Amino acid sequence: MTTAPDVAPPRDMLGQTVVVFGGSSGIGLETARLARAHGADVVLTARNADRLEAAAKEVGARDVAAFDVTDLARLEQFFDDLPGPIDHIMVTGSGPYYSPLATMDFDQARRDVDNRILLTLAVARYGSPKMRPPGTLLFIGGTGGRRAGVGFTLIGALTSAIPALVRNLAVELAPIRANVIAAGFVDTPLSASLLGDQLDARRAELRATLPIGRVVGPEDIAALAVHLMTNTALTGATYDIDGGQQLV
Repeated sequence: MTTAPDVAPPRDMLGQTVVVFGGSSGIGLETARLARAHGADVVLTARNADRLEAAAKEVGARDVAAFDVTDLARLEQFFDDLPGPIDHIMVTGSGPYYSPLATMDFDQARRDVDNRILLTLAVARYGSPKMRPPGTLLFIGGTGGRRAGVGFTLIGALTSAIPALVRNLAVELAPIRANVIAAGFVDTPLSASLLGDQLDARRAELRATLPIGRVVGPEDIAALAVHLMTNTALTGATYDIDGGQQLV
């Protein structure tokens, strides 16, 4: 029996530039890889310079910048220094902060708010003037904070806030588009670092319970991200991708 040959992605992003914050691994790296396969140039940023350089070589990135994206002055400088127009910006996120109120670290809580709310605003403010319509600002959110429970107070509030924020950005920045990808568990190096020796058990649990019968990977998120970049009718919306996790 013969197998059908792999079908190459369409080159529908030729001449476009995609900036990926958090592009050295996981969702960001897979999105950069797929955008390159569709013909786009990519610019990667991340904190770790060594991992960033390795990722850039792997996908053939046009340029890299190693810095902490939560340093808003440095973020503004990055966009000021960026040559030429860009078409799409993707911002991946750090892990969520779960904590009951009684033991919540308010410094950590403040950092989480800054990393999600203020960072979203800053990327939109500093990045959108560099963008060509109908490009999209694309932010990675989550679905885990939608259920109520002890320890979910902060992440629940932020899970609700980001889609509302981005809906308004889609109106204010039009014809630049703005969208959110709300992911469930994704099998990435970040997930591995958060779960440690519980990772394999979590994978097995998801394979047994998710309607899709497998664990969502970064390539799944990348496929949705590139679709949102190339489908210019999509703006101001939040797109869930969790393998049916919320259903079970």
